[in-house]
Amino acid sequence: MTRPETSVVVVGAGLVGLATARAVQQRLGITDVVVLDKEAAPARHQSGRNSGVTHSGIAYAPGSDKARLAVRGRALIEDHCRERELAFRRCGKLIVATRPAELPALDELERRARANGVRVERLRGVEVSRVEPHAVGLAGLHVLDTGVADFPAVARSLADELVEAGGALLTGHRVDDITVDGGAVQVETSGGSVRAEWLVNCAGLQSDRIAAMCGARTDVHIVPFRGDYLDVLPPAADLVRSLIYPVPDVRWPFLGVHLTRSIDGAVHAGPTAVLSLGREAYDRQPVARDAVELLRDRALWRLARRYWRTGLAEAVRSRSTNRVGEDLRRMVPDLDTASLRPAAPGIRAQALRSDGRLVDDFEFATSPRCVHVLNAPSPAATASLAIAEVVADRLADARGD
Repeated sequence: MTRPETSVVVVGAGLVGLATARAVQQRLGITDVVVLDKEAAPARHQSGRNSGVTHSGIAYAPGSDKARLAVRGRALIEDHCRERELAFRRCGKLIVATRPAELPALDELERRARANGVRVERLRGVEVSRVEPHAVGLAGLHVLDTGVADFPAVARSLADELVEAGGALLTGHRVDDITVDGGAVQVETSGGSVRAEWLVNCAGLQSDRIAAMCGARTDVHIVPFRGDYLDVLPPAADLVRSLIYPVPDVRWPFLGVHLTRSIDGAVHAGPTAVLSLGREAYDRQPVARDAVELLRDRALWRLARRYWRTGLAEAVRSRSTNRVGEDLRRMVPDLDTASLRPAAPGIRAQALRSDGRLVDDFEFATSPRCVHVLNAPSPAATASLAIAEVVADRLADARGD
């Protein structure tokens, strides 16, 4: 039997994968960690295609992993950016209720904030403009603990730490097959074979497929949701001071179309959330394998039967800049649709259970010689360093450390 070449191999060089490799090195003292990714550089998917917001943890159910790890992860990200001299700005965000029907949901967000230890200030309608001079609403929440970061830069810094500590980042290595035997994991990639004692699956949009290669039996699989963004051009960009959000529907793991002044000062609007016919179909062109899987997905059909009106409305909005502009003007009336231009989209890896329920929390699993992160959509970028601690602990348990 061929002996393992390395102790731990991590599949996926997004923020969660790179943070996990770092945590394995630091918490478990295992330095020879190898990270594999099929792309030419880290953070090419969810980690590099998001709004750059470090979430406070306000929107997530108290006691959930999302709430707990977002709160801890945000603090860790801030510390990391400070230590590595990376761009970060704690700017706060404004959540605006513009309709009477949204006030109960705003109350629930305030309750969750208190339960999750997030600092918020309740605002009356006349106080909304104190936070964002051009915003209007019936009421609002000023969330003090939210910020913005350069997540691709964070990913690059984590990759640097991985290598400095004795690990390796192998880009351009698409995983084609995985064999788990009694004492090791053999990973066949487009760049050669890697044999390790343990595998950690942080593959995001491909996490369920990597889990299946490992022989893991799970009740979840990935459904991709496309998020389209728009750039807000000057002078309209001056209408946004920091972050302006609508009141989200807490039944869904999406936060609604919002306005974000990113770390470089540019202002963006989005994202929408509509089913994508390809896990990496950023150009909107269907991917045959992915599209066929979706059409055959009974769980997805169960979800669609319950929420087809919501899905149809979101699909229409995602194709209409005017519709997005109307939604934004409910919060910022002076925002002209003519100032909006298409920007780079993202695709969210959202896990779905076999009964048609969206997985509304982070999801982890283990199988022989493997630990899997099966659901890590937003706020995973914010929570990445905290998620990594959980995964490293699970690996330690599996190893019997």
